[in-house]
Amino acid sequence: MTGRLPSLNWLRVFEAAARTESFARAAQQLHMSPAAVSQQVKSLEERLGAPLFVRKAHSVALTDAGRAYLAPVQQSLMTLEEATEGLFGQSREQGLYVQCVLIFAHGVLAPGLQGFEAAHPGLSVVLSTGNSAQDFQQGFFDLKIIFGNPHAYGAESDRIMGEWLYPAATPEVAARITQASDLLNWPLIEVGTHRSGWRQMLESLRVMPGAGRMVFADSTVMAMAMAKAGRGIALARAPASDAEMQGAGLVPCLGDARVRGSQAYHLVYEDLSALRPPARKFRDWLLGWVRAQGWD
Repeated sequence: MTGRLPSLNWLRVFEAAARTESFARAAQQLHMSPAAVSQQVKSLEERLGAPLFVRKAHSVALTDAGRAYLAPVQQSLMTLEEATEGLFGQSREQGLYVQCVLIFAHGVLAPGLQGFEAAHPGLSVVLSTGNSAQDFQQGFFDLKIIFGNPHAYGAESDRIMGEWLYPAATPEVAARITQASDLLNWPLIEVGTHRSGWRQMLESLRVMPGAGRMVFADSTVMAMAMAKAGRGIALARAPASDAEMQGAGLVPCLGDARVRGSQAYHLVYEDLSALRPPARKFRDWLLGWVRAQGWD
């Protein structure tokens, strides 16, 4: 097999046949003859050098290779459809595709999106969330809101805001922390993917970081859930985590003790001059709305 990709028509036929488990039903959906569906699937199998279906009398079943191939094919076709509709669609309601870090979507975007859409009738924000770098490499999106290094996600970006870190726990635990060294009596829940964390917090409080017992979470949302369950003390990351913290019933420890984080949230895109009009409107709104809240 050479590096050239299979025909898009072959992939569409393969997906329909796999989904319906029938060449005849796939033919009906695609307005083709069953013989044409069978021939295109055969051409794809020859191109790939492996059988994708087990042929039965009145149906077909995916082979192991076909089952493994189906998911990326469906994802690719969906991405192409989203990109086509997002860029060229003529529907009455225009979609704006935004991918966002979960904690930012929950704590920052959710309170403001209704106002944005009310001010721009006919424009609907299609929002999806993620946390890992891999999450942000899939699908079509006009804009991405990420935390950390923006250059890893796109060519151009705007800084949206930073964060403030402070210890947060259940009211029962927080009441027992009267001085910084008391923090070491509980496990400290760390989000390992963040550059700023407990070490920076403890150093600012003049407590030896090495004395702390660390447990790890993959996100601030999970860290808050663990603190709510009594697993230890989390680090709030204000203001993005405010809503999550309130929902978990957590309160600050040590009054107003806090430290400035070293990373920030960024709005990422490939080319400002090439942004579609809905994306430009969203960019202007988001940057202005965050400033109006007094967040930086």
